[in-house]
Amino acid sequence: MDTEFPGVVFNHPELHYSSLSLSQNYLIMKKNVDAMKIIQLGLTLADAHGNLPDFGTQYCYVWEFNFNDFDVDKDLQNSDSIGLLKRQGIDFSKNKQIGISSYKFATLFMASGLSMVWLNQNRTWVTFHSTYDFGFLIKILSHQNLPNDLSQFMGLVRMYFGIEVFDMKKITGFLQIYGGLERVAKSLNVKRMAGKSHHAGSDSLLMMQTFIELKKIYFNGPTKVSLNDFNYMLHGLATN
Repeated sequence: MDTEFPGVVFNHPELHYSSLSLSQNYLIMKKNVDAMKIIQLGLTLADAHGNLPDFGTQYCYVWEFNFNDFDVDKDLQNSDSIGLLKRQGIDFSKNKQIGISSYKFATLFMASGLSMVWLNQNRTWVTFHSTYDFGFLIKILSHQNLPNDLSQFMGLVRMYFGIEVFDMKKITGFLQIYGGLERVAKSLNVKRMAGKSHHAGSDSLLMMQTFIELKKIYFNGPTKVSLNDFNYMLHGLATN
């Protein structure tokens, strides 16, 4: 799962993010998410081996949702982030005209069975540097601002997404594989199959492929550290 959003506007007035406590990191994320609107969401569904659904056709499918909530001419945004998304081809005018509303998306998402996965616990969510991704998704699913407390937020993550959630940023940091998604994928010889970076659908696909390769290389057989040790370790909101 991946999202695109209008960037980060609010930061701590005095401290660098690396010096902040987990609670401070969360409250800054909450302030940004509460004040801004989601732009795009990407979902890649696959089995444990990375096989994508084809629905009996010659094609494989990945989902990308463009939301009409965000108005690039009026809404709060980081201009550098918006400039990057424009350069990558996101059409804000088209999104506004024919995109889906986050309210309608949330209704369909909840009805799809993807959420409230305690009803079906055989499911794993994979993300990369996902604090804001989960923040925006929980905001639109709950139709309200994020809770004031980090533990309450993590409770909502568990309620909506179930018992197995991985943030690859925490895993790759432990393995001393540094950089963003694109750099991590290249270091594992994983090539982007479709689309381009900073498009949520394409990024979610690259994320899934990279996670499968990461498992094969580092967690295939007896290891000192289990992949489950990183369950619910969201980057910036959990310690190693």
